[in-house]
Amino acid sequence: MFNQFAKYYRPYRKLFVIDFSCAILAAFLELLFPAAVNRIIDTVLPQADLSLILIVSVILFVLYIFNMFLNYIVVTIGHRLGINIETDLRRELFAHYQKQSYHYFDKHKTGELMSRITTDLFDISELAHHGPEDIFITLMTLIGAFILMLRVHAELAIITVLLVPLLAMVFIYFNRKMVRINRKIFSNLGQFTAGIQNSLSGIRVVKAFANEMFEKENFENLIQGYRKQKLNYYQTMGSSSSFNYIMMRLINLFALLAGSFYTLRGEISIGEMVGFILLSNVFIRPIEKINAMLELYPKGYAGFKRFQEVLAQEPDIVDKEDAIDAPAFLGEITYTNVHFAYEKDVPILKNINLKIHAGENVAFVGPSGAGKTTIVNLLPRFYEVDEGSIKIDGIDLRDMTMESLRKQIGIVQQDVFLFGGTIRENVLYGRLDASEDEVEQAIKAARLEEVVADLPAGLDTQIGERGVRLSGGQKQRLSIARIFLKNPAILILDEATSALDTKTEQFIQQSLEKLSQGRTTLVIAHRLATIKNVDRIIVVNQEGIVEDGSHDELLALNGQYAALYNAQFGKRGD
Repeated sequence: MFNQFAKYYRPYRKLFVIDFSCAILAAFLELLFPAAVNRIIDTVLPQADLSLILIVSVILFVLYIFNMFLNYIVVTIGHRLGINIETDLRRELFAHYQKQSYHYFDKHKTGELMSRITTDLFDISELAHHGPEDIFITLMTLIGAFILMLRVHAELAIITVLLVPLLAMVFIYFNRKMVRINRKIFSNLGQFTAGIQNSLSGIRVVKAFANEMFEKENFENLIQGYRKQKLNYYQTMGSSSSFNYIMMRLINLFALLAGSFYTLRGEISIGEMVGFILLSNVFIRPIEKINAMLELYPKGYAGFKRFQEVLAQEPDIVDKEDAIDAPAFLGEITYTNVHFAYEKDVPILKNINLKIHAGENVAFVGPSGAGKTTIVNLLPRFYEVDEGSIKIDGIDLRDMTMESLRKQIGIVQQDVFLFGGTIRENVLYGRLDASEDEVEQAIKAARLEEVVADLPAGLDTQIGERGVRLSGGQKQRLSIARIFLKNPAILILDEATSALDTKTEQFIQQSLEKLSQGRTTLVIAHRLATIKNVDRIIVVNQEGIVEDGSHDELLALNGQYAALYNAQFGKRGD
């Protein structure tokens, strides 16, 4: 665990050395001040030389100013070190998320993932800043103060620190308890964030069903669960803090009583007694810091532990070491004995064999849950086949890098996802390096010109979160413009018009037909009227592919496609 954490300091060695050196020097000066006061009282004060006292005071003041400067460096440089490491952790975690397949995101809530990459890392940052220096300076100060106390009076020093071993045992007990509690808090925080994100993102559904009270009750359960864990944590911290306080005050009291005793017996001078009491304060200051560390370390440790657990979840789909960049596709697709299951022992696809010719327009139809979307989602390797192979132009998908593969596949879905921002930014997402002229051509091809012309800021119009300011048809046209700009060799249309009204659907269908020209196109559709003119129709059910042919051929076959068609239109027709 230590080695894993230590590697994040390597890029910032200089910052760490500056921070650590200043912290050590500041701690050393703290040890020096009691000794200086001791000398002043016993050596300078009896001389009754006010000018000498003034000179010594000025020297001490300069040292205090210098120590103030050191503390400033420790705070600013130390926190810079912490935020740099936090940024690196956040970057690494985000990159890890980017590598994951669809299957990973099927299992994890968005709010939970957001919690891991935001709040979980705050305490790790503080631990990165304070962790090493606090431990080292605490040990150095404790040992240094104790040695100086021994030099004043051995018996007095030993009496003063008798309670420290007991204090250390208490620290260890509370530290372990608070680590356990903090891990529960982090776990609850992920659920808490996921619950809030779910409620807020679905606020329109909440209002449509007038379920505000139900959501309030759910929210109350979430915050009460989180509150309970936090109260448990603070109760433990309060017990620890209270016990530590009385133990540290006892150390001060022992120093005062025993010091007075030995002073009255003439074994130490008044200056040595005062210096010793100041040393005892220096001695307990790191113990007070340990009390603060007791709050910080469990949080940082638990956060880093969870961070490591997330990184330990290796992506289930990765590029082969010798994977090649995909060549420009012609678009011939071959499925050979393909088997796939989302969950073990629950097969979705069994022994799928299919060949699609380059430039062919193929539609998949069948009942919901039959595996139509799964078949096309295997093509960009959003999921990995369990058995068999899928090839494009004779090259196995697994022999190509995923980036080069997906750059040549375009997808238009029923549930269009648009990013918060402008129309231009969303179209450019199809190809980030496209020119202004290419963006305008894509908008014309998608028949989005009139929409843009009517908007107040044209292409720079803000469309809101997920494109909330646009209608369903406008969002769909924007997604089509994005694909026109991408210009893929293979196109997937996943029920792209099923959520639109008939007039808008016909309009969008014309854009999709233009988009499909010259590309291998895979269409998933429930409305059979939209696929009558495709080259082939593949009928899929729980048994796999059961029919394959043109619209007329399948109607003449009078099988499952004919049954689906008759169910939608009531009778056969063209």
